[in-house]
Amino acid sequence: MTTRTALVTGATSGIGLHVARQLANAGFRVALCARGESGLARAASSIGPSTVTLAADLFDPHAAAGVVDRAITALGRLDVLVNNAGWSPAATIPQTDPDTATRVFALNAVAPTVMIARAWSAFERQHAAGEPGGVVVNVSSIASVDPFPILYAYAAAKAAVNNLAISVAAQGAAIGVRGFAVAPGAVETPLLRSLVDPASLPAEMTLRPEDVAAVVVACVRGERDESNGRTIFLPSP
Repeated sequence: MTTRTALVTGATSGIGLHVARQLANAGFRVALCARGESGLARAASSIGPSTVTLAADLFDPHAAAGVVDRAITALGRLDVLVNNAGWSPAATIPQTDPDTATRVFALNAVAPTVMIARAWSAFERQHAAGEPGGVVVNVSSIASVDPFPILYAYAAAKAAVNNLAISVAAQGAAIGVRGFAVAPGAVETPLLRSLVDPASLPAEMTLRPEDVAAVVVACVRGERDESNGRTIFLPSP
């Protein structure tokens, strides 16, 4: 039996680390992608031998596309792509300069767009060989439909991610590819705490990253197929 494989971006902490761990526990071989070699090494060590690590700067769209090729080389195939990597500064409309807007869209919207496109030929080949269809899960944000003032560009970029899931499901139907967006509210992650302190938003008012990861993995496992092509919203407590 062929071992299924997955590429998870932003895999060294928060939601991405928990997605990678849960997929590995489910029997997947997992390629962990992030910028820092040391963080990747720690993440891989915490998960186990079913992982490979791929350092890449996903702010660069060519590097983002290239990491898909590297994952396929390392894993031998690609069944699942989880676009989780995300970043934003705290920036309202008047605080958003051209460089900030470019970087926010590069990581949150452009990287998933080009990575899906690069993975598509692998999904097509595997379908032609009679193998199970691929899966794309994009980690979005509830800010995509309820923009927080300090996440002006980020919210818009995540709205694009929601739309990608629609396209993946529509264009993937012929080759068995499913696409989802999972859009949580505030999640207890390093990104959240770089934006909001616990005094302003206590931990009990946030989602646990492992719970969000469980929804992502449920999409991969076919347990949320009624939401294929849709955005699954997960409000904060």
